[in-house]
Amino acid sequence: MAYIMTKLFPTSTAGSLPKPTWLAQPEVLWSPWKLEGQELIDGKQDALRVGLHEQQRAGIDIVSDGEQTRQHFVTTFIEHLNGVDFENRQTVTIRNRYEASVPSVVGEVSRQKPVFVDDAKFLRQQTDQPIKWALPGPMTMIDTLYDGHYKSREKLAWEFAKILNQEAKELEAAGVDIIQFDEPAFNVFFDDVNDWGIATLERAIEGLKCETAVHICYGYGIKANTDWKKTLGNEWRQYEEVFPKLQQSNIDIISLECHNSHVPMELMELVRGKKVMVGAIDVATDVIETPEEVAATLREALKYVDADKLYPCTNCGMAPLSRQVARDKMKALHAGVEILRQELSA
Repeated sequence: MAYIMTKLFPTSTAGSLPKPTWLAQPEVLWSPWKLEGQELIDGKQDALRVGLHEQQRAGIDIVSDGEQTRQHFVTTFIEHLNGVDFENRQTVTIRNRYEASVPSVVGEVSRQKPVFVDDAKFLRQQTDQPIKWALPGPMTMIDTLYDGHYKSREKLAWEFAKILNQEAKELEAAGVDIIQFDEPAFNVFFDDVNDWGIATLERAIEGLKCETAVHICYGYGIKANTDWKKTLGNEWRQYEEVFPKLQQSNIDIISLECHNSHVPMELMELVRGKKVMVGAIDVATDVIETPEEVAATLREALKYVDADKLYPCTNCGMAPLSRQVARDKMKALHAGVEILRQELSA
C-alpha cells in the first residue's frame, strides 16, 4: 500500500465537486464544456487544481480530482472505449427511475488507451496526500447504455470488468492510493448483484495492491432520485440485500449514504470488519449540516463500525450543488470529525 493512514476518521468526498462556471455550467449533470482544444485541456487541469485546493482548505484528508475532467461519472469513461456508438443514441430507463438518451453498444467493447491515467498523474503531482480515484462499476455502466450487441447484461458486465481492471492497474501505477468503483445500481438490481454483480466487481479489482472501495448510494441530489427516495418508506433496507456478500468479498472499503436517509444504521453490522466510508453529509439539500449533526451521525455509526475503520464521507457526489454549498459542506464534515476526534482522544 502506498500510504499509511495514521489519522483517526480520515475524511473524503464521494467523488464529484461542482465545476467552475468558466469550464461548464455548474449544478447540471452532463453539462457541455465551454472550452475546446488546448484551452479545454488547460481548463480541466486548472479546475482540478481548484477542486484540490478547496478540499485541502476544507480539511479533507483523502483527496480526489473532484471529477473535474469528466462530464459524467459513467459516460466519460465509456466514450473512450471501442464498440460504443455515441451518435446512435437510444432512450433507456436508468436504474428503473428516469429516462436518458444513452450511447449504444454496437460491437465488441475494448479499451485502446488509458482514460484517466494522465489526469491521475497530474493530481499525484499536485499533492502528497492520499488520493482516491473513482471509476464506474460494471453494473452501473451497463445500466447507462443501450446494448445492441451482447444482448446480455451479465456478459457485457464481465467485458467491462476486464476493461476496468486494465484502467485500475494503470491508475495504481500512477500513484492512486484508493480506487473506488461507483455502483448505485447495487441498490436496485439485487438478484443480479448477488448472482454476478459482486463477482464482476472482484474481476475489476483483480491483482490490485492499492486499496479498493465500492460506493453504493441512493444517488445524486437530482429530482428523479429525490422523488424515488420518497417512495422508499420509513426504512431503507436495500443495503441489507447486498451487504452479506460484500462482507465476504475482496473489496476493502464500502462507501454508503447515511445522513438524512432512512437507512437503519444497524445494517452496517453486516459488513463488520470492512472499512466503511459513512456518508455524513446530505447532498440532496443546500442546508449546511452543523458540526454536531455530523458528529451525531458518526457516533451512531461507531456502534457498528470499528473506530479505526470509520472513514467519514459525503452521501454521494456534489456536482449538482453550488460551489459555495459544496465548500461549506466539506468544512462541516471536517468540523464534525474534529469533535469526534477530540472526544476519543479525551
